Amino acid sequence: MNSEAAAPRFDPLDLRKALGQFPQGVVAIAAEVQENPEVLVASSFTVGVSLEPALVTVAVQHTSATWPKLRDEATHLGVSVIGREQCHVARQLASKDRAGRFEGVGRSVDGDGAIVLEGSPLWFKTRIFSQFTAGDHDIAVLEILDLGFDEDAQGLVFHQSQFKELNPLL
Repeated sequence: MNSEAAAPRFDPLDLRKALGQFPQGVVAIAAEVQENPEVLVASSFTVGVSLEPALVTVAVQHTSATWPKLRDEATHLGVSVIGREQCHVARQLASKDRAGRFEGVGRSVDGDGAIVLEGSPLWFKTRIFSQFTAGDHDIAVLEILDLGFDEDAQGLVFHQSQFKELNPLL
């Protein structure tokens, strides 16, 4: 395997637009850190990485100010899939206003500090299993310790730089 990357033959902004053609789910990864809620909203989340052990992944930009806090100071992380009814919550949690991110957002915190959002179609309680660097991101492999889901709740996707609802074709 060659670890040296070849020079791209495309503009990085075109790559960003191209990758935006692939709809992805949106998650909030959250925990209490020194008694304060911290959250990272990501669309680079992958389920089904492994069933034994139960693993999922998330890719986090190196520029994230929140990830080092969650990674280094939280023992457990809550991962909440953002539902159709929570579009406004996703925007609020992703805002630059750190102080107001959780204002009015229903959530629960377990004894290990993992935060899950109320009304999420799916949530996991996780801990970091491993992490590695991949270009300008870190790939965190998270071990699922517990989960809950609502089969009737609808998901939300991030597509072409917008939050969108899922609608059946038939």
